[in-house]
Amino acid sequence: MNQYDKECVKYFFEHQSQLFGKNILEDMEEAQEFLEDCMAAVCKNIKEVRAYFEEEGADIAEMSNEELKEASEVFALPDGRFLVVEG
Repeated sequence: MNQYDKECVKYFFEHQSQLFGKNILEDMEEAQEFLEDCMAAVCKNIKEVRAYFEEEGADIAEMSNEELKEASEVFALPDGRFLVVEG
């Protein structure tokens, strides 16, 4: 079983235009494959999102948590977790 539960995949599929600027994935299966291919990260809070970007070498030191939440690759899931998708 993969780390992307149904809620993650569904939310990403429904909000993919946030990352791509338009809808390009045709169904939930394609959305799940995309998340697996780009190794998207599921973070339980914004602190983990910040740690993820720092680990990736992103220059986010000057960004507030609110700015981080608004980044196109950060998806705030309804249950409070975050999905980080680097397309």
